[in-house]
Amino acid sequence: MVQPARSSQPAPDGSGWEHLMTYQPDAPSPRNVTRRPLIRRVLVWSAVLTVFALAALVMGALLTESLGLVTVGLALATSTLALGIVVPTFLWVDRLEAEPARLLWFAFLWGALISTLMAIVLNELGVAFFGGLHEDPLVIGAVVVAPVTEEVAKGLGVLLIFLVARREFNGVTDGIVYAGIVAAGFAFVENILYLGNAYLEVGTPGLVGLFIMRCLVSPFAHPMFTVCIGLALGLVAHRRRASSVWVVLLGLAAAVLLHALWNYSAVAAAESFVAIFAIVQVPLFVGFLLLLRWASRRESRLLRDLLTGYGLNGWYTPAEVAMLADPGERRRARQWARQAGGRRAERAMLAFQDESGELAMVRKHVNLQGPDAHWAAREESLLRTITAHRRIFVPGV
Repeated sequence: MVQPARSSQPAPDGSGWEHLMTYQPDAPSPRNVTRRPLIRRVLVWSAVLTVFALAALVMGALLTESLGLVTVGLALATSTLALGIVVPTFLWVDRLEAEPARLLWFAFLWGALISTLMAIVLNELGVAFFGGLHEDPLVIGAVVVAPVTEEVAKGLGVLLIFLVARREFNGVTDGIVYAGIVAAGFAFVENILYLGNAYLEVGTPGLVGLFIMRCLVSPFAHPMFTVCIGLALGLVAHRRRASSVWVVLLGLAAAVLLHALWNYSAVAAAESFVAIFAIVQVPLFVGFLLLLRWASRRESRLLRDLLTGYGLNGWYTPAEVAMLADPGERRRARQWARQAGGRRAERAMLAFQDESGELAMVRKHVNLQGPDAHWAAREESLLRTITAHRRIFVPGV
């Protein structure tokens, strides 16, 4: 195992890391003597949870009044099955540099509660606005109104994370993950409403038929649209300037267009539904899967390139860098650690992997934005804990 040592070799970006080689890995970290940051976080998250709780009460009342308690329970249980497909997929995309659980929960709850309430109100207003037109209100609502209102409502949640948690919104992959989780929450509640109505109108056959179409055939419909917004925000994550607004607006327009095309194929005449489904929905879904695969491979390459610089300065061996950039090797490394040192070593290996992913994102920030006191302190802290965790699964280094 290569020991971290003082090195005169400059970093690949020319900034140099020599100052990081002077600290003592085992030195205790000083305690934060002020409680103000903790109190501020408690107040902020208390306000957020209060808003979500109120939205949950309103949404629960609306669903219960519309469908009845028993039907809501049945539709909720059925809709939950789709989450077992969608959410793990986005967590798989995010596996190399995992996002904080609190932000993933915020994204899901925003989609499930805030976005759905906004969409209900705005859809009603939109359909009423176009009510004077001699057009089918179902078509107007599904193809014109819903794509705009729903994508704006979901996109606001992604934008909030982008603006407030800017240190956790590190690029394209993060944008895709946050957008996908917001859309998963939205689809979850929307499915409860649609499945419940189908059960009330047609009974069990209606529930089963709609479950197959919405939860099994097209569970990624909403994530597929909103990912366009997350992708756009990810592209401008490291150049947050007013001149980049057009990229975000382009992402929103793409989400609305794809949503409208998808809905049009769903409300098309029966004789043309299969053809439109094959021409529109199937290619969109294939493109979406290719995008997820590209994002995963891109993050793997980025992790390897950024950690290689640390390896050149003695913080990682070449084998460690290769392992950290390959999901399969990461899994095998955790298995090896457990066999060699039990659960404690396995947990240390997992922490080593997670912290290395975050370290790569810290270095990305430094490379793109220049020296910064926050990122320098975070980099030093991560290098200290990475070294400490390595000593657990490889004693004596």
